[in-house]
Amino acid sequence: MLDKHGSLHAFEQALYPSPEEGWQIYSSAQDADGKCICTVVAPAQNMCNRDPRSRQLRQLMEKVQNITQSMEVLDLRTYRDLQYVRDTENLMKTVDGKLKTASENARSLNPKSFQELKDKVTQLLPLLPVLEQYKADARMILRLREEVRNLSLVLMAIQEEMGAYDYEELRQRVLLLETRLHSCMQKLGCGKLTGVSNPITVRASGSRFGSWMTDTMIPSSDNRVWSMDGYFKGRRVLEYRTMNDFMKGQNFVQHLLPHPWAGTGHVVYNGSLYYNKYQSNIIIKYHFRSRSILVQRSLSGAGYNNTFPYSWGGSSDIDLMADENGLWAVYTTIPNAGNIVISRLEPQSLEVLQTWDTGFPKRSAGESFMICGTLYVTNSHLAGAKIYFAYYTNTSTYEYTDIPFHNQYSHISMMDYNPRERVLFTWNNGHQVLYNVTLFQVIKTSED
Repeated sequence: MLDKHGSLHAFEQALYPSPEEGWQIYSSAQDADGKCICTVVAPAQNMCNRDPRSRQLRQLMEKVQNITQSMEVLDLRTYRDLQYVRDTENLMKTVDGKLKTASENARSLNPKSFQELKDKVTQLLPLLPVLEQYKADARMILRLREEVRNLSLVLMAIQEEMGAYDYEELRQRVLLLETRLHSCMQKLGCGKLTGVSNPITVRASGSRFGSWMTDTMIPSSDNRVWSMDGYFKGRRVLEYRTMNDFMKGQNFVQHLLPHPWAGTGHVVYNGSLYYNKYQSNIIIKYHFRSRSILVQRSLSGAGYNNTFPYSWGGSSDIDLMADENGLWAVYTTIPNAGNIVISRLEPQSLEVLQTWDTGFPKRSAGESFMICGTLYVTNSHLAGAKIYFAYYTNTSTYEYTDIPFHNQYSHISMMDYNPRERVLFTWNNGHQVLYNVTLFQVIKTSED
């Protein structure tokens, strides 16, 4: 049996932590049977492009191209100049004959013959720059020969470094390993949060407060990204075709919601937006493709309009989220004395299926998010925040935690986990930021 520790999962190709470091394997612990538990961190898909040997090969290819172009120029110029030399061959023979005659019989060189000889020599003068060009080309050929010799030495060094393996074969093997690892990660079950990566800033846009997200439904091939700027009476939702389009701020359409929203605790689940209707405890399910409300339901007893918000305010009374176990609402009520309440919702009807009272005061929380049925709560929305509290719905128990994370822009107004991508989405002071997460889990092989 092979046990592994859940790895940091990247959002897309370029979002692995420390991509320059390549593949990383960390020993972390042993279980009761003495089996190794480790963490595997994969590099970015384009890791091979960052390999020093890859850069060397690209540089070599550029040099070869330059040499090829130089050789073509030399060939063209040599052909042209050689043709000129051939055309002057008869003229040179004539001049040579006249000079021989004059040397043998000085009396034969009369003024007329001297003028003719002078004219012939004048016609030969353009040959001088051609000969000078030949000298320059000869020097260039020496330089090219030296470059070719250097290229040969570099190629031999790379060949010795790589040994018996072909570079392209090595790159394909790395890609195969990445594919196998990602396939394995898709099969990972739920785990306990043990770490959060450094922040990955995707874009800087919008105001200080807002939310952004991709579909949280598993499985899903939907690559759209949605952005909702502000927390007060907003109705405008921007839908981008892909994450790359979102990063560039292009290829988007606009949805104008029938009712304004409150807070930033929205979530997209299976093609629909779930959000809190402004100045109410009503949850609305809005379907993007049909641009219509499918259902709306009051969350009984839930506070709204800044009655029980997170520490940063912003009408964040009701926070909707999704994880591997489905759709959730995090809120509080007066009977619960302002403590956080968790309710699991039925996605079609918005009916409350089960509710837990965590006992943690919501006004003391900066933000919260669900992973694998566990609610994780931060102790602040400002710099220095950490994940401070965890409530486990499967056992109805809680514990205080100490999981730090870097609040780069010092004011988080939205923090949600996406189970499909296994990352945290945050809106931080007008910046859209991702965090990779580390989950502790055990993977059993088919031999177990």
